[in-house]
Order: sequence, then C-alpha cells, then structure tokens
Amino acid sequence: MAFDADSHAALAALLDYAKKHGADAAEASLAARESISAEVRLGELEGMEREEARSVALRAFIGKRQASASSTDTSAKGLAALAQRVVEMARAAPEDPYCGLLEQRYRASGPALDLEQSDTARPSAEQLRDLALACEAASLEIPGIENSSGGGASSEASSFVYATSDGFEGAESGTSYSVGTQPIAERDGKMERDYEWKTRRFLADLPSPAEIGRQAGERTAARLGARKIESQRGTVIFENRLAGRILSPLFSGISGTSVARGVSFLKDKLGQRVFAPGFRVHEDPFVKRGLGSHGFDGEGGAVKPMTLVEDGVITTWLLNSAAARQLKMEPNGHASSGHGGPPGVSTSNLFVAPGPDDLATSMKNAGKGLFVTDMFSPSLNMNTGDWSVGVSGYWFESGAVAYPVSEVTVAGNLLDIFARLRPGSDLDLRGSLEIASLAVDDLAIGGT
Repeated sequence: MAFDADSHAALAALLDYAKKHGADAAEASLAARESISAEVRLGELEGMEREEARSVALRAFIGKRQASASSTDTSAKGLAALAQRVVEMARAAPEDPYCGLLEQRYRASGPALDLEQSDTARPSAEQLRDLALACEAASLEIPGIENSSGGGASSEASSFVYATSDGFEGAESGTSYSVGTQPIAERDGKMERDYEWKTRRFLADLPSPAEIGRQAGERTAARLGARKIESQRGTVIFENRLAGRILSPLFSGISGTSVARGVSFLKDKLGQRVFAPGFRVHEDPFVKRGLGSHGFDGEGGAVKPMTLVEDGVITTWLLNSAAARQLKMEPNGHASSGHGGPPGVSTSNLFVAPGPDDLATSMKNAGKGLFVTDMFSPSLNMNTGDWSVGVSGYWFESGAVAYPVSEVTVAGNLLDIFARLRPGSDLDLRGSLEIASLAVDDLAIGGT
C-alpha cells in the first residue's frame, strides 16, 4: 500500500493553504489504513470486519502559538477549509514557548533504508477465517479444553507521509498479520482462561495457527486447579510473555515530556544506576521486519540505534523537539506522530539483554516462589514509583512448578524492584520488544 503522486500533492497544497491563511510554519500528514479481520468461536464464524480509513492532518504555527486538526475530506475544498480552521485556531491559542517545527539540523536525511516493512500478501477474509478456525481447533484438541472465548486473525496495511513547510518530506508503509485464540478450561465449576497471539510484519513469518493454538490450549489446561496462597515475601519470576509490562513504566518515566512536567519517579535519575549492574536495554529503529522500525520519527527527525540503559545506568531521556527545548537538551529521534495533535514520545524496537539462566535454572536457584503468567489491574503512582498489580500463575517449590495459583497481588516500589531485576535467557519477541523472563527476590506477595 503506497501513496500516489496525488497524495503528495495534497500535502503540498495543504501546507500552501496554511501559509496563505497566515501560518508562519506548518506540518501536514496523510495516513491511510486497510484492515480485514475474522473472529470465530467454537468452529463457527462470529464476524468479519473490513476497514478502510484515510485522513489528513495539519499543525500550524503563528509565532509561539499552535493548533492542529485532522479531516477525512482530502478534496481541494476540504483541504482549504482545514487549513483556514487550523490557522484561525492557532491565532486564538495560548502561547507555548516550546512549540515549533523540528530544527533542520536534527532532520533525517539521505536515502531511505529498506527495512522490509511491507509484505505483498493480502489474505482474503475467507483465508483469515480459516487461519482463525485452525488456531482455535488446535486449542480445543488439548485435553481439558472444553470451551473457547474465540479465535481471530487479521491483516493490516498502512501508509503514512509527513511533510513540513520548510521542505522535509518522508513516507513509510507497513503490513502486519496476527493470529491467536483464547481457550477456556473448566473443572468443578471453575473456569480458567489463557491465550496465545502472534503478530508479524510478513505473513510467512507467523508460526502455524496449529502451533499457536496448541500453546494456548496447553497453557489454559495447566491453569486448572488454581489455588490461593498466603501473603508473604518471596521470589517472583515474571514470564517473558508479560515481562515487558514491568518495564513499561521505565519508558514512560524517561519520556522527556514526563520529566519536563516533573511527573516521573525517574526525573532525577539520568546518569544514575537504577537497575542492577549489567542490566541493558538497547533500541534499534533499523531492524528489518521489526514492528517498531522506522526511518524517521514523528517530526521527521533522524533516528539511530541507542542504548537506553547501560550497565544499569539510565543514559538518556526520550525527547521530541518540545521536550528537548524545555529541558535545554537536543532532540534524539523519539517523537511520535501527532497526526491531528502535537507529537508525543515513543520508542522503536527494544531489546533487553538476556541473562545466563534459563527459566528452570532461575526457579532452581530461587528454590520456591511465584511464577507470574498473567497480570491485570495494575496501579502505579508515577511520582513515587509505588506499584501493585493483580496476578495469576504458578507456585514453584524445589525449583519446579508445584500448582497453579490465582487471586494474588504483588507490590513494591519500582525503584527497588528495578534495582533487583534479573533477566533470564528465555528471550521472547512480543510486538516491538524482545525480552526474557524477569526475576526479583523478596517481593511482597499478597494472598489470603
């Protein structure tokens, strides 16, 4: 899926209209998306959905005032009306001393890299239905699985082009394909659920639906007979499938926007050791077929591989141009596209360096503790780092899983937790994050 010459011409016209209406500077973007999804349950098709969306957005500046809006009307009349409306809004907006286009010296330049973001495969709705049915059917073959919350498969193709009044223009496109299912196991009137879903840029890179369904079924069946446990302190190991949720507050906390507003528990930790020695988080926007890959950021900024945490030390903030100006620093390619609003802050492909121990060894070393496989209803105070979350999973003893557990909470302060996190070696790729299981000792476990 790609933008044609008319799309580029539409952006040029929109920027020209903004200038004619009195904007000092402006940025414009066009986004398009086509998606098909199929949902099934117990071998029957429950629904199919097809979506086609296309919109144009403008952000205009008059001095240190800005305003933005988007529209689905890409006709010449619609573009002219959008430009007039946004410029009028900018005139009435309050001043923002940090707004403005990204400075030219920070812009992406040179030939675009081939990051292999777009597949040519376009599965039909019927093919997606068959993938979903095969996935769910494989889960239902697992002993103990009697029901299903459903299975699904989807295909999406999207494109984005961005241009500024001072001459930058960049375009990117991508595809993604997903398959998964959520079976249900039941015993003595108690139901247990688990899941497995996979998403890839290229259709051929997806595991087989039968393998995905088998994993979902086995995980769900293993949940039968879940017990409650007593409140205590002990070792908690977070499964690789969800370990990224432990680190998501890190990326929120080192967002330049949060730091500039003073609403981050990490706001005074730049250059300081927050994690254990050896802990490393690396970012690379140039991974071929990576779900977080891109050649420029949401403001047209240059991007590059960066190490965000080195030997436990936070090395950088994630900065767009506004946050960089407020913090008196240089932007570093982490702007997300506003497309109808000011840019935010985001990351690309993230890699948490693995440790030496596989999951079995981590359990053996701990002796006993909680292995968390699901998390829900997290609570986080971003100012202090106080954190708690409901979990379910397995209790392990003598280095091996003993029985499933549910209705448990774990809690602590993230600064304390981060300082004691130990990554395993069982790397798993979820979305744009590659991470292994994470273990932490002496964590508060809430039960009965």
